[in-house]
Amino acid sequence: MKLLYETDDAERNYGFIEELQRFGEFELIKWDDWSENGQAMLVDKLQGETVLFRARRPEAARFLEDHGIHLVNRAEVNRIANDKWQSYQLFLLLGVQAIPTYLLGVQAIPTYREAMEFPCIAKTADGHGGSEVWLVDKAEDIPTAASPLVFQPVVEHQSDVRAYVIGTELVGAVKRSSKNSFKANYSLGGNIEKYVLSAAQEKDVLRIARALNSDYIGIDFLLLEDGRHVFNEIEDPVGARSFYETHEENIAELLVEHMRKLEKHAPYRQEDRPK
Repeated sequence: MKLLYETDDAERNYGFIEELQRFGEFELIKWDDWSENGQAMLVDKLQGETVLFRARRPEAARFLEDHGIHLVNRAEVNRIANDKWQSYQLFLLLGVQAIPTYLLGVQAIPTYREAMEFPCIAKTADGHGGSEVWLVDKAEDIPTAASPLVFQPVVEHQSDVRAYVIGTELVGAVKRSSKNSFKANYSLGGNIEKYVLSAAQEKDVLRIARALNSDYIGIDFLLLEDGRHVFNEIEDPVGARSFYETHEENIAELLVEHMRKLEKHAPYRQEDRPK
């Protein structure tokens, strides 16, 4: 099996990479050339392999799949999870409660004016890890960003939760909170603790994972003051630092076991594909 990271991400995630290699025979591929020629060379490197794809590159993922590479997660998961607008559309389609989300210039629901009520939260549609997220008090404070912006109302909540799902199994969840910031990400200094989902929360989380046909994702939702939950984002690739801090299970081991099942039950291997 192959494990693909961009170079900078590989350096930041060396601990998780070592855990994956401890439980599975992974060859690490560090790749930064996403040009047309670079992707063609990557196809040659990955041909016939199952690839744990840990880059946020939806177009490249689609290119690799179109050339017969088996990706974990698949390209469509990468596309939806790395676009907050597309994730919100999925939530709406599935009928799960989600934070109202608006794309600048697009009317998500009839009351578009509400999208620009202040204060609000602005995010780049393709941001991750709590980066490129702003609390905006007035129109003049809307940031300039290279990527499209989505807007959400400020939602009063107790904390947020990240649920980790491998295949169709919920393997754990982490509750995150912060007294100093509206961002509760562990990587940004938020407080974390193990969290057990209610039956209703688990049902909704697995509904999302099954609809995506994902292999390994994080699904984030807010816990409201009245006990309800509303979905926020999907993460692929999802980081596991907070999981390791709060759980005894080794998520790398669980993921490797899942990938072995995928290979075992695949309809046919790459070398057996019809020419």
